[in-house]
Amino acid sequence: MKLYSRAAFLLVLFLLLGALDSAGQEAKDLKLPPPQTQGGMPLMQALKERQTSRDFSAEKLPLQTLSNLLWAADGVNRPDGKRTAPSAVNWQNIDIYAALAEGLYVYDPKANALKLVLEKDVREVTGKQDFVKLVPLDLVYVADFSKITRGTDEDKSFYSAAHTGFISQNVYLYCASAGLSTVVRGLIDKAEIAKVFQLRPDQKVMLSQSVGFPKKK
Repeated sequence: MKLYSRAAFLLVLFLLLGALDSAGQEAKDLKLPPPQTQGGMPLMQALKERQTSRDFSAEKLPLQTLSNLLWAADGVNRPDGKRTAPSAVNWQNIDIYAALAEGLYVYDPKANALKLVLEKDVREVTGKQDFVKLVPLDLVYVADFSKITRGTDEDKSFYSAAHTGFISQNVYLYCASAGLSTVVRGLIDKAEIAKVFQLRPDQKVMLSQSVGFPKKK
C-alpha cells in the first residue's frame, strides 16, 4: 500500500511539473489582440503612398500594430480559413517568421499568435545591411515545400515565389496605410538563416522584409 501511494505521489508530481513547464513555454508565446479590420487608408491612396524606405526608428511596434500587420500579410479573413493573400490550390505554404528583440517567432494565422521559436535576438542574421539589427521587426518568408503536394522543385519554387510576392505586397500596403517604413530584402544569407532558424531541408528561405516607424527628422 505504501509503495502504491509513493508511486501515485511521484506520478502526480511528474504530471504537475510537466504542466508547469508547458504553461511556462506557452507564456512565452505572444497572443496578439484581434486585428483591427475597419478603417485605415483607402486602397487607392495606399497604392499612391506605397514605397520602400530604409530609414527606421528603433521604437518598438505595439502588439496591436503587429497583429494588424501580420493579419494584413497573410491572416485568416474568411470562416473557411482562407487568407488575405492568394495561394495556389490553397496550399498556404509560406510561414512568416518574425525576428524581434525579444526573440524569434513564427506567425500562427489560425490562432492569431506569434509562436516562440528561439528566445534570443537574431535580427542581424536576417540580412547584410546594418539597419536589420536595429529595426524593431524583421520578417522572413519561409516556403514549406512539404505543403505543395505535386510538381517538381522548380514548380514549388515558382509558386512559393508568387505567394511570397503577394504577402510582401500586403505588408507594403499596410505600412503605407499605417505610416510605417518597410523594405523587402533579397541581400540575405539563406543558408545562415536556415541554420539559425533550425529549418528542415524542405523549408526554403525566400525573402526578408524589415518594418518599423520612420526615423524622426
